[in-house]
Amino acid sequence: MKVLSEEIRRRIAEALAEDVGDGDWTSEWSVPAGTGAEAEIIAKADGVIAGLAAAAEVFRQLGVVEFRPVVGDGDEVARGATVARVSGSGRAILTAERTALNFLGQLSGVATLTRRFVAAVEGTGTRITDTRKTTPLWRELERAATRAGGAVNHRRGLDDMVLIKENHIACAGGIARAVQRVRESNDRDLAVEVETTSLEEVKAALEAGVDRVMLDNMAPEMVRQAVRIISESTPRPEIEASGSVTLSSAREFADAGVDYISVGALTHSAPALDLSLRIRKVEP
Repeated sequence: MKVLSEEIRRRIAEALAEDVGDGDWTSEWSVPAGTGAEAEIIAKADGVIAGLAAAAEVFRQLGVVEFRPVVGDGDEVARGATVARVSGSGRAILTAERTALNFLGQLSGVATLTRRFVAAVEGTGTRITDTRKTTPLWRELERAATRAGGAVNHRRGLDDMVLIKENHIACAGGIARAVQRVRESNDRDLAVEVETTSLEEVKAALEAGVDRVMLDNMAPEMVRQAVRIISESTPRPEIEASGSVTLSSAREFADAGVDYISVGALTHSAPALDLSLRIRKVEP
């Protein structure tokens, strides 16, 4: 399983604290101390698993003796499949249950939706990528979940790529001026991408010499025209389609010849994968 950063471990502790509060009185008052138990996490729908390390960390922080994944991140499971087994204190397993399943279900939902987009463009050479439309403070886990689904990651944050979007262009006074100012200050040698919404803006981005052109909210026919224009440029920048791309339209955009399709819905709109935990008491 993936090794989690100390920052993520701390946030998992905070997530547990949010749920437990002053105490899990139901488990403490109804289950005798020292009761041992075993449990299985079961998929209640078909999907792709992600987030096993986060789930394992929840149980670890509550002193559960063992968390044993049956599958790995990125594996497809069918409804009814066992995802993981846990054993140890019955009270601890019950206290950890909801927080662990929240992480595992949400992240598996991201991986499942991502896999569907990846399948939709299979064989075209186009890669699906995520965006910064992530849950605040949980980007590391959600980016890992999109990778588990088969996507590649876009920039992690504002500091590892220059992406000049329409609001930057408006404030800078145009694409040419925005790119020029970036070139004059870019002592980190960061890649430069420009968001475009028309063929005229595509041509302006090419004249400015950017590394990647984003075709934002363009219809597939306009994307095809833009790809033809960009492909005549030497060197040819990378091409990214973005904005309102759905599962039903992704193939059409991929067939237009783009290198990437960025999909914010992977992280901001993926439905959680339905999972449950089934526990049984272990007799001493």
